[in-house]
Amino acid sequence: MRRRAIRLTGTLIVTGLCAAYIFWKIDVGRTAHILVHASLGYFLGAVAIMVVSVWPMAWRWQQLLAAKGIRDRLSWLVRAYFVAYTGGQVLPTAVGGDAVRIYETSRRHPGNGGPIAASVLLERALGGAATLTLAAVGFALAIGRYNVGAYLWVEGAFVVATLILAALLFSHRLRPLLARTVPLLRFMRVEKPVRLVYEGIHSYRADVGLLVGVFALTLAVQAVRVLAIWMAGKAVGVELSPRPYYVMGPLLFLVLLVPFTVNGLAVRETFFVSFLGQLGVGADKAFATGFLFFVVNIALALPGLAIFLWESFRGIPRAPLHQPDV
Repeated sequence: MRRRAIRLTGTLIVTGLCAAYIFWKIDVGRTAHILVHASLGYFLGAVAIMVVSVWPMAWRWQQLLAAKGIRDRLSWLVRAYFVAYTGGQVLPTAVGGDAVRIYETSRRHPGNGGPIAASVLLERALGGAATLTLAAVGFALAIGRYNVGAYLWVEGAFVVATLILAALLFSHRLRPLLARTVPLLRFMRVEKPVRLVYEGIHSYRADVGLLVGVFALTLAVQAVRVLAIWMAGKAVGVELSPRPYYVMGPLLFLVLLVPFTVNGLAVRETFFVSFLGQLGVGADKAFATGFLFFVVNIALALPGLAIFLWESFRGIPRAPLHQPDV
């Protein structure tokens, strides 16, 4: 109970500070005018990019599951992704959506909770690595061209941290170092789930070809998804080329992974105002870009909501699946 109170207090403080910053920077009336007159074509283009990208992401997950002998239909995995996006609107960031996928898939495949959680977390880790690869590209593009100051060094720090994490997850030599954390994990009562997930992720060490292929696909998907942010900006009149968004996009994806607030509320818009402001974009248009991208993500969650309501209305049981029809 105390931990929940601390988390809630922290969330309220972060949300309040971000909201105060936003209202200090923008003119509410002008911002509302910009949003009302946003280009529907660019908005729908951004939504289309996000929706269509679900299929290759679900296929990527299918391959990771199949490598561990867990086979399921692509159609169901796409469905799980959309439902997870819906869950992510009320749970803390994208991590909440991952928890929904792990829970539902584990019920379909009893006894495989560890490998399923490992596949989802490895998928997330590969997504982060692809994002940081884009960040490295963005870093190179920005040097001497865009004055975004500390953001570049934050991206650099994330790149280094990802390399360290990859070494910890896949290196045999570093296992003794990780073993020293066992007493702490036992004290926190999370040793068993952490061990299961670690062993599951570490077991992919032998699947080098699979990991390289999944990483390449993820990199392509992330690169296309950055264009959805650019389209959100174009919809509200931000006249920037896609290039600076390849500096901004990876950082945004990483910011949204951290559970500062529910669904990144206020944090996302603060990031847009701060980052785009350093590129000469007015606070009103910068906020409108962030808010419209939020609406794009809400639209991405609507299919999942429709699926959930349809299944509830029809009384479709979410029974375990022992032998899926692949």
